[in-house]
Amino acid sequence: MEPFKIARTNLSRGGGHQPRMSVSGGKSRRELAKYQGLSGDDSILSRPANPNTKTENATMNHNERAATTIAFLGIGLMGKPMATRLIRAGYRVVAWNRTSDKAEALRDLGADIAATPAEAVASAQLIITMLEAGPAVLAVVAAAIPAIPCNALLIDMSSIQPSEARVLHQMVAERGIASLDAPVSGGVMGAQTGSLAIMVGGQEVDFVRAQPMFAELGRATLVGGPGAGQIAKLCNQLIVGATLNIVAEALLLAEAAGADPVAVRAALRGGFAESRILEVHGQRMLERDFRPGGQVKSQAKDMHNILSLASDVQVTLPVTALVSANYQSILDTVPCADQSAILLALEQHNPGLRLGTAPDRLE
Repeated sequence: MEPFKIARTNLSRGGGHQPRMSVSGGKSRRELAKYQGLSGDDSILSRPANPNTKTENATMNHNERAATTIAFLGIGLMGKPMATRLIRAGYRVVAWNRTSDKAEALRDLGADIAATPAEAVASAQLIITMLEAGPAVLAVVAAAIPAIPCNALLIDMSSIQPSEARVLHQMVAERGIASLDAPVSGGVMGAQTGSLAIMVGGQEVDFVRAQPMFAELGRATLVGGPGAGQIAKLCNQLIVGATLNIVAEALLLAEAAGADPVAVRAALRGGFAESRILEVHGQRMLERDFRPGGQVKSQAKDMHNILSLASDVQVTLPVTALVSANYQSILDTVPCADQSAILLALEQHNPGLRLGTAPDRLE
């Protein structure tokens, strides 16, 4: 069985530099020393988790999971399938959502429903936030803080700015509460199948503690200190956003030049142009199926955050600026459409040219 690996960057709690290191397999003496003093109740989270692969973590018995309460704040497009997987894995889940009917949908699966964030977190060992943006995350956590148990671990899986993630980390650290930023990639399909890429920022001991839960949702990688998970997510979205634009351009060019775009996509599969985006979103573009997965408004927000971070660190990203402008051009008309609707922005640049003859599906 292949042990998981952790790659540490030079981000530290205080924003300074620290040596790179990697962990592979068993714990060193230094690691074991870090685990000493972990306290709490008799749940699996009260002792060091075994940092092995998803397969081994999946053998954690049902009683251990049932003894672990997870507060899940934000039952939206991504939050609902993620919370569902955790319920079905045997965890006790207490769900809260601003619009309560979305949380109520989990009751029949076995979730408890809380009326407020504070009520949701009161008995939780793990607290997951999956909310729309940084201001919402900070407001919800601020409302919950007085009720958060001191031995709980807060895991923000929303996509927010790295600076907001660091503010959140400091806000809860002042109350003695540990936290991770752990945004995800993989969309609704990845949330449903437990195949999300989870990019984690924070302390190694907290990452290991959360690993059994992460394993139910996908593949987690520790990429640095507080805020580093959000940096990795922005890098992910930079690649996703740009690739979506390029796939749309390739298919529309094929159509305009007289080749069959369906056949062109098939021909490109397996070569150097192959990608998950060509596979999934290329097909959606051909079918003009823009029903919500990852939404236009979310991708536009991420592009804004990427350019904001680039400005902060004085890096010029000319391609990302063009991609951002394309998403902004359709934000007012189809904000909730799937991000593959970037094809519509390209067609706006080319009046009279349209990919295929299928009607647009937006809902």
